[in-house]
Amino acid sequence: MRLLIIGTLDGQIGGASAIAVERGAKVTQVDDINSGLATLRSGNGADLVMIDVTLDVAELINSLKNERITLPVVACGIGNDTQAAVRAIKAGAKEFIPLPPDTDLIAAVLAAVTEENHAIVSKDPAMAETLRMAQQVASSEASIMITGQSGTGKELMARFVHAKSKRSQMRFVAINCAAIPENLLESELFGYEKGAFTGAVSRRIGKFEEASGGTLLLDEISEMDPRLQAKLLRVLQEREVDRIGGSRPVKIDVRIIATSNRNMAEQVANKTFREDLYFRLNVVNLDLPSLSQRPQDILHLAEHFIEKYAAANDVPALPLSQSAKDLLNRHAWPGNVRELENTMHRAVLLASGSEISIDSMQLVAAPDGAGGPTTESAGVAGMVGQTVAQVERGLIIDTLQHCLGNRTHAANILGISIRTLRNKLKQYNEQGFAVPTPGENERPVA
Repeated sequence: MRLLIIGTLDGQIGGASAIAVERGAKVTQVDDINSGLATLRSGNGADLVMIDVTLDVAELINSLKNERITLPVVACGIGNDTQAAVRAIKAGAKEFIPLPPDTDLIAAVLAAVTEENHAIVSKDPAMAETLRMAQQVASSEASIMITGQSGTGKELMARFVHAKSKRSQMRFVAINCAAIPENLLESELFGYEKGAFTGAVSRRIGKFEEASGGTLLLDEISEMDPRLQAKLLRVLQEREVDRIGGSRPVKIDVRIIATSNRNMAEQVANKTFREDLYFRLNVVNLDLPSLSQRPQDILHLAEHFIEKYAAANDVPALPLSQSAKDLLNRHAWPGNVRELENTMHRAVLLASGSEISIDSMQLVAAPDGAGGPTTESAGVAGMVGQTVAQVERGLIIDTLQHCLGNRTHAANILGISIRTLRNKLKQYNEQGFAVPTPGENERPVA
């Protein structure tokens, strides 16, 4: 992992660095926030920032947010400065580490950041075949298109390919083409020079340069504007990028993986995605099965998520009741693995007694045809008398609550773009409706 230390850490830089290096971290140290931001803009990047609490932690975190640089920040200071620690946490720091540095505490923080959360958990033959193919092509330099419904684990598969590739020791850089406004995506991808436009106060290295030597994931590539598709095609053909405001191209060496939850052949036929770019990206296609197509993974994954969130919340990992298992197997899982993960996260938090019951999962069983109206028909009846806008608002807010506030997950389940969802939520807020706050795993975007 890459650790960036900003400030003098009250004279304890040497001790903190030695602990980090001993645990495999590559450490860079700068004296002030401006130098730290310059290091991050340069493309050197970091996985974690440790900042001296005597510096303006809020300024750093706001600058990172404004420049769409996403990484965790921990503050460090003398152990008895509780007020500074509280200010740092309120400003957005993830942790406060007292100085002089404690070996076990720094080790725990580094372990939490570098913990591998990208393992693919599966036992179903349908997924095994996809994994076999992924492993077979991983060592090549071919561009790969990963397709599949929302929530099937496309980014996880991209990380799996990178980990098995010849570039595994280099960087894996991901950018969500659907989550960044169109007018900003070009500068995020290709970078810009100081003064290229209003607000460009210094040079910023784009994702292509940052990933050079490694792998670049273009997540939800089908959402990219056609104008930008043409520029992307040129970059892939020429293996060089033009920074906005730059005077000469910059050579790059990047392996491209792209993902989409859409039918790309239809996108090409409808002229919403360039055919030449599609063929350039789709040298190998890995199509991920939906969760309903890999039934042996449902309970296997459910138990995995129970263990994960029980540990995260320091509660017992309770077993599933038989009725809960039956319900999980009957459910259609339109949101795929992501929906299952959210369901089990919620179940771990709500469970009581000696096992996880149906009530704690808050899932509606599939109709079995036995007596009385189904939940679905009863729900439709409850909509009668409402306008379409009212029904849409209720569906969006209910789905957001189901996803624990995570905008990206909710948009995927609803089948709309994250941009559309954010516009809807802004409208509901302005109208005075209560909107769930963003989930803790939400990726901040502009």
